[in-house]
Amino acid sequence: MPLATSLAIFQSCNITGVPKSTRCAILRDMAKVRKAERRPPLNKTHKLKRQDWAKKYLKTDFSKVLWTDEMRVSLGGPDGWARGWIGKGQRAPVRLRRQQGGGGVLVWAGIIKDDLVGPFRVEDGVKLNSQSYCQFLEDTFFKQWYRKKSASFKKNMIFMQDNAPSHASKYSTAWLARKGIKEEKLMTWPPCSPDLNPIENLWSIIKCEIYKEGKQYTSLNSVWEAVVAAARNVDGEQIKTLTESMDGRLLSVLAKKGGYIGR
Repeated sequence: MPLATSLAIFQSCNITGVPKSTRCAILRDMAKVRKAERRPPLNKTHKLKRQDWAKKYLKTDFSKVLWTDEMRVSLGGPDGWARGWIGKGQRAPVRLRRQQGGGGVLVWAGIIKDDLVGPFRVEDGVKLNSQSYCQFLEDTFFKQWYRKKSASFKKNMIFMQDNAPSHASKYSTAWLARKGIKEEKLMTWPPCSPDLNPIENLWSIIKCEIYKEGKQYTSLNSVWEAVVAAARNVDGEQIKTLTESMDGRLLSVLAKKGGYIGR
C-alpha cells in the first residue's frame, strides 16, 4: 500500500485500537515516510515514442553520448528538504522565508563516459530562449570544452538534449547543425522522459550535498559556489556508473512498454 496512512495499513491487517504513536513506532522499523514522485503524465503516444527511441538506440555506444540538461537551484532548497528528526529538548532550527524562494541560479552541465562538462552558470536574469540558449552554448560548452577535443572525438560524439522549446526549436536545430551537430550526431529525444536522462541523477547528488542538514544560502553567488564545490566532489566512477546505466534503462523501457522506469 504505497503512501498509505499508518491507520490504513493496520486496518488492512485487521488490527484496530492501536494508538497512532505506536503504529508509527512499529512502521519505522520497516518503512519510511516518502512523498510521491512528480512526473509528467504519459499517454499512449508518449509510450510508443519512448519504445521507438529505445529500439533505435539499443545498440548505441553510450560512452560516446554527451547527456546535457539544466538545473535550477534556489537559496532555500526544494520544498520538503528541511524535515528531519531532532532530539528531545532540542529546538528546531530557524529557516529563512523568502518570497518565491528568494530567486535561484540556472545551471547547465553535461556528462559523457566518466567526464563532467561544466557546470556552467546561466547569467542571472537571462531567460533561455532559442537565441540566448545558443549563445550560452557558444560561450561555455563550445569555447571552453568542445573546441579542445580532437577531430575523432568530435566525429563520434552524440549530443543529447531534451525537448525544451529553446533546445528543440528550428533556430537551435539549425544553429547546432552549423556547428556540425546534426542528423545522427544529435540524439532524438522522446517526450516526457526525464527518467531516461542519467544527468538527472547527477542533479540529485548535487542537491543532496548542497542542501544537506537543511542548508540555506543568503546570496546567488554562495549557492553557485556550493554547486561548483559539490560537482568537483563527484568523481569519474560515479559519472561512469550513471552513463553505463543506459543499456539497462532502455531494456526497462521496452519491458514496461514505454512506461516510466526507476531512476
